[in-house]
Amino acid sequence: MSHISKIELEVKDLATLKRACDRLRLIMIEGQNTFKWYGREEGKCDHAIRVPGATYEIGVVKTGSVYELRCDYYDATIGKTIGQTGGLLKKAYAAERTKTEARRKGYTVIEKQTDSGVRLHIRVN
Repeated sequence: MSHISKIELEVKDLATLKRACDRLRLIMIEGQNTFKWYGREEGKCDHAIRVPGATYEIGVVKTGSVYELRCDYYDATIGKTIGQTGGLLKKAYAAERTKTEARRKGYTVIEKQTDSGVRLHIRVN
């Protein structure tokens, strides 16, 4: 029985994913081609994300022109760190992607932490 879950996030930019990982204090390991999970064999991937304190890792798998994230939530530390369905990682990726695109267009971005998360203010110059 497989324990591997796919995180519903379409990653198009690895640099943005790395910044999202940095936000959550995760370690992205580019070029690592296997990731640890409950199974006997390691999962195949193109890159991996190490979750401090966790036994298992998150696999970053190229599928066509995008990357999928796969992990084994059997390791409870993964769920605590990225959210049970990857919600915290999804939010971090969205915030970093928004900031990247706004800056690319010449806008100023101000980020503020709130009690409910992050608020981005984008100013057209």
